[in-house]
Amino acid sequence: MNIQELSVSEKILLAEEIWDSVASEEKMIPLTDAQKAELNARLARYSVDPEAGDSWENVRNRISNS
Repeated sequence: MNIQELSVSEKILLAEEIWDSVASEEKMIPLTDAQKAELNARLARYSVDPEAGDSWENVRNRISNS
């Protein structure tokens, strides 16, 4: 298969299939100690103030308008 010959929609579908196959094996990809520490720090900040941060809708709009 030559990826360059695929249409944009076919490339997107292929990327989705690849992502789904990786996501289904996520337990085989261990987190580093640094990643675990960052996740724990984020959970702790969220526990202190769950209203801090922004909604996905607002974040997506900021990204789209950049």
